[in-house]
Amino acid sequence: MKFHGTDSYVATEDLRVAVDAAVTLERPLLVKGEPGTGKTELARQVAQSLDLPLIEWHVKSTTRAAQGLYEYDAVSRLRDSQLGDERVADVRNYIRKGKLWEAFEAESRVVLLIDEIDKADIEFPNDLLQELDRMEFFVYETGETIRARHRPVVIITSNNEKELPDAFLRRCFFHYIRFPDAETMKRIVEVHFPGIKERLLTTALTQFYELREVPGLKKKPSTSEVLDWLKLLLAEDLEPEDLRREGASALPRLHGALLKNEQDVHLFERLAFMARRGSR
Repeated sequence: MKFHGTDSYVATEDLRVAVDAAVTLERPLLVKGEPGTGKTELARQVAQSLDLPLIEWHVKSTTRAAQGLYEYDAVSRLRDSQLGDERVADVRNYIRKGKLWEAFEAESRVVLLIDEIDKADIEFPNDLLQELDRMEFFVYETGETIRARHRPVVIITSNNEKELPDAFLRRCFFHYIRFPDAETMKRIVEVHFPGIKERLLTTALTQFYELREVPGLKKKPSTSEVLDWLKLLLAEDLEPEDLRREGASALPRLHGALLKNEQDVHLFERLAFMARRGSR
């Protein structure tokens, strides 16, 4: 099984190698990178490219590892027993299967996305070590062991919000998605906006990369944000001349698609003010 990218997803050579290596080693692929570099979308495109079903588990700060296996609703069972409900005789009626259980019992191989694992408690990754390693887990309420019929392709994303345990990292194949260079970004843009004018694209991307390099920027704009910005430029039917600014410190047109906090907007305003003062 080889990953070649798709018509709607530009995969660099090192990313394709990382996906293929993880599949060959039968280890989870841990993907890190700036927000907006396509980590979550990668799992969807791998599933499409390999023609496999996709199961998505989006992790939150309150998510517990056990929820990925199953949850036992003891409260509902107690209530039903008080009401004389016949379902209480079978504990399976009160077990809610998690995403790992779904992946393990699937009729065919699937892609399992564990998205933003670093949002959860620091013990979350360690609590999944055995399940992801052995591809099985024990259900205490029923006394049964759930084993994977087919080992899923596991893709785990992280925004680097907190360090992951060494024992967990040791069991993964790691890949860091670097921010696309200008040529790769052009290919990405052309997938989303086929036929975009070359001059407009060149001018816009030049401004975009200049903006990312401004010292002191709190949040650098990402791939998804430059795509939003270009969509607005096309909707406004702007020409390259309309994008020209008075100095690199000036705010770009429709900058609200690129700059997402007031500190960065104020930074550009201060730089523009200093540039005007210096030119007097």
